[in-house]
Amino acid sequence: MPRRFECNVADFMNALDSTSTRPYLIRALYDWCTDNGLTPYVAVAVDETVQVPREYVKNNEIVLNISFDATSSLKLGNDFIEFKARFAGSAREIMVPIGRVIAIYARENGQGMAFPLAAGPSVGVSQSPVQAEAQPVATEADRSAAAEAKIVQLVPANNTSSARDDDPDPPEPPKPQQGKRPSLTRVK
Repeated sequence: MPRRFECNVADFMNALDSTSTRPYLIRALYDWCTDNGLTPYVAVAVDETVQVPREYVKNNEIVLNISFDATSSLKLGNDFIEFKARFAGSAREIMVPIGRVIAIYARENGQGMAFPLAAGPSVGVSQSPVQAEAQPVATEADRSAAAEAKIVQLVPANNTSSARDDDPDPPEPPKPQQGKRPSLTRVK
């Protein structure tokens, strides 16, 4: 006789109280970057809770180099990423709530992970994925995007060709260009 999966309300409530996986994934990808000699970058959605140099913020976002060489006193905690860094020769204290991290990726090849940005004032500092998914969203696509992190691959910003699903010979992936830095393109 097959076993039936049983779940009680207490188990469900414990799942809601568990910590977010986001800080653990950020630390894992940071370690992967450093172990492979790559430069870890984080993209951050800036609001009043983020302590970064505002003169470098564009479209309410900033990209930060969090490599060992670019930072001092780096702490990748469960609630905040904290470090000291120099901007135009001036030392600055940086503090980013984990819930405001949009992505972490390697500068050299663009491999990394993007995270959904939860709506509302309590953006993900201690919010679990189940809680983020429970918030009302407009469409099924929005709901699935909020439920799981996306793997991203950066491509040069000047790549304007588009692949079609019905094309029998998809185009070759872009070749890395010397001197060109990859850029993160957000697709909604």
